[in-house]
Amino acid sequence: MTLTAASDASAPDLAPITAVRERGRLRSALWWVAIAALVIVFALFVGSITTSAPGARGALDPESADDSGALALAELLRDQGIEITIARTRAEATAALDADSTLVMADPFALSDQAVEDLVAPADRTVILSSASRLLRILELGENAPAAFDADMSAQCDLPELANVGTVRPDRFFTPAAGVTGCYTDADGADGLLVDDSGDRRVALIQGSALFSNEHLAENGNAALGLALLGQGDHVVWYVPSFEDSDIEAQSTDTLATLTPPWVTPAILLLLLAGVVAGISRGRRFGPLVAETLPVTVRASETMHGRARLTANAADAAHAAEALRDGSLRRLAARLGLTTRSTPSEIADAASDRLRIPRGSLHQLLAGALPANDSELIDSARRLAELEAAVDAAVHVERNTP
Repeated sequence: MTLTAASDASAPDLAPITAVRERGRLRSALWWVAIAALVIVFALFVGSITTSAPGARGALDPESADDSGALALAELLRDQGIEITIARTRAEATAALDADSTLVMADPFALSDQAVEDLVAPADRTVILSSASRLLRILELGENAPAAFDADMSAQCDLPELANVGTVRPDRFFTPAAGVTGCYTDADGADGLLVDDSGDRRVALIQGSALFSNEHLAENGNAALGLALLGQGDHVVWYVPSFEDSDIEAQSTDTLATLTPPWVTPAILLLLLAGVVAGISRGRRFGPLVAETLPVTVRASETMHGRARLTANAADAAHAAEALRDGSLRRLAARLGLTTRSTPSEIADAASDRLRIPRGSLHQLLAGALPANDSELIDSARRLAELEAAVDAAVHVERNTP
């Protein structure tokens, strides 16, 4: 019974090793799960960008609640009793226009010049919420100006509906054509709003994205300016341009999927699969933990060779020379009968006295500047070896002399 108890007490406890092994397996499993999740997310992302079309709601869309939409301005007009008809085709917009209607639209990018003229022609009042140079040319309102006046400003024109608007901060300015009224004029004479009353209809143009979008409508007098421009009648026809309403032949919605060659998506999926297979086949796999009796003895030669390789890989000649010098100083101090606390200068003096040579050379070797390159390191090592050999020979002769 006593021997059995003693043997049980001396047996190694394998519970910590088992726990460490289980934790290692858990970490490995979690690592592969994370890799699989990243691959799935990336595949879903690639699939979404290759198959998704542009969003149905663009900038200054009166039904969009995004920052770039204009739902807030549309609701503000409805609160003033103004009826709003949202037209997403030219036919709907033309059919909804009457004698007291205001046509509102952003840049009709999908329409030809003739289609823009035909759309604006029946409208008694037109408000363009864009600074497109093409619209300035078609409607003969002027041209874009290079000025960029970043400050709040008042209307500074004689339009009565703008008298109580307050200050706004336009981000696009124009040079008005002859007969066109300019408002919100900067120091260089450029205008942020163009109004043409020269014919039997009114056409106003202003860049609306920084003034009438949901994000900026509450700033300064932007809301009042929107009511002043769009609320002059009881009915607003808000035309929302789109590619589907284009009159230009061969115009279609281009997505990343239509612009990409058919072989790209299978190639990407094949590369992903190849990466996963390569990771599984070439990945590092740890075996079971091995119990080993501690402490582990490491031979001094292994440590020496390891440090030597590190120094050689770092090309640190000064560090290697310092290690060689320290070893030589310890050995010289022992051979010359000095203490381990002796300074390099004291060891150099003792060696020069023993060898009967000038002290300057030994001071430079044992206490001077360290070598800066490999050639100087080799020369220093050779001189230290010769010095140790000479001191050994001198001490040996003195000991053997009667």
